[in-house]
Amino acid sequence: MNREQRIELLPQLLRERILVLDGAMGTMIQRHRLDEAAYRGERFKSWGRDVRGNNDLLTLTQPQIIRDIHRAYLDAGADIIETNSFNSTTMSQADYGMEALVAELNRESARLARSAADEFEARDGRPRYVAGILGPTSRTASLSPDVNNPGFRNVSFDELRDAYYEAAKALVEGGADILMIETVFDTLNCKAAIYAVMELFDHLGYRLPVMISGTITDASGRTLSGQTPDAFWYSVQHAEPISIGFNCALGPKELRQHILTLSRVADTHVSAHPNAGLPNELGGYDLTPADMAEHIAEWANAGLLNIVGGCCGTTPDHIRAIAEAVRSVRPRTVPQLPPAMHLAGLEPFVAVQ
Repeated sequence: MNREQRIELLPQLLRERILVLDGAMGTMIQRHRLDEAAYRGERFKSWGRDVRGNNDLLTLTQPQIIRDIHRAYLDAGADIIETNSFNSTTMSQADYGMEALVAELNRESARLARSAADEFEARDGRPRYVAGILGPTSRTASLSPDVNNPGFRNVSFDELRDAYYEAAKALVEGGADILMIETVFDTLNCKAAIYAVMELFDHLGYRLPVMISGTITDASGRTLSGQTPDAFWYSVQHAEPISIGFNCALGPKELRQHILTLSRVADTHVSAHPNAGLPNELGGYDLTPADMAEHIAEWANAGLLNIVGGCCGTTPDHIRAIAEAVRSVRPRTVPQLPPAMHLAGLEPFVAVQ
């Protein structure tokens, strides 16, 4: 099955069942306890800066580890796997002096994921999708990093757009079926990503499905840039994404109310990939696969979900349990909402005729 055929089939699959997204990449990489030399590999043996912690670089230096992680999630039942490109933008790679590698990192991350997906698709004919990941970058366009100078910005909209365009183009070249703008903490960053992706589609002459997933940072129930879940949706719905959702920061218990809000206001599919609970005092995550599956089963039976997976702290065992929990549950029905004018600042405004 080629990419065009998979994309054409995706809306039908979303009507038939809840699709399963994979789990955390970082959690699985940490299990390997890689040292600086392992991150560098032979190619970057003499690199002038420390690179340990640059997980995206492992696509080039330890491709078998990344491929095996993809395969583990596919074996657990994932329909959609995410590329190892969360930090593959010029802003994030600047920390390691590796900005020039951005296109290669994205292209190869998509190729690695696609090769694993093709292996499993060939076994049973069931399509496996590769979501090309566009992370939030290490900058924020809406907020000042200097508390003494609230008007200061360390990145511009155009710089973000250019960075996202470069990354998205390479992800598509590498074989991504979907582009996912994820872990959005600043809606203006997200809008720059949307602009870049739509510009890329214009240049390519075809469009890929786009998933958008924000993050609610704490108990305030808002993104870092201050928006409520419904305001966030109204701010990005012009992109006509195939799904809107939330990931990271919160566990399923804390995230449920925000997924419920999206399920009521979004006339598209809803996705969620929560953490395995809140971090404990050692920075780890305590929810077991059974714990996660119990929460997600309740969400599914309540009609909240179309796509579900896991974020920080989740493993193939978590995804296997989640996949089993939603296997026989009908997906959320996308609502037909009455025409209305939707506006959003930090909170939504809806004017119905």
